Amino acid sequence: DVTEIEEKEAQAKQEEQIMKEQELSNLLHEKRYLKALGLAISLDRPHTVLMVVKAILKEADGRKHLEETIVRLRKDQKEAVLTFLVTWNTNSRNCHEAQAVIETLLKHEAPESLLQYSGIKSAVESLLPYT
Repeated sequence: DVTEIEEKEAQAKQEEQIMKEQELSNLLHEKRYLKALGLAISLDRPHTVLMVVKAILKEADGRKHLEETIVRLRKDQKEAVLTFLVTWNTNSRNCHEAQAVIETLLKHEAPESLLQYSGIKSAVESLLPYT
């Protein structure tokens, strides 16, 4: 019988999730946006990533800070943000943040590098009608 083992594993996962969410909340409160963005991406939370981007843009020199933050992300994190912003861009309330991230990616990534992103073709096709 492995029921008890499975219950303990599920409980451990749930506790870990709660700890990560608390850490994310603390990072946002402390305005440590790079770590908060990375954690929100790893938790697969598009809305939280959007909230972090909005918080960065509200700061003084927000665009500059957003660029610095996006540039420091790993390639897989940038790919995740790209998939998130496709959805953000379809909503008029979030399109400005999506466009700011797109601008940063286009400005700081070489075209050859962007072509290596997984899902770039579908992302561009989805972005074109709304951009």
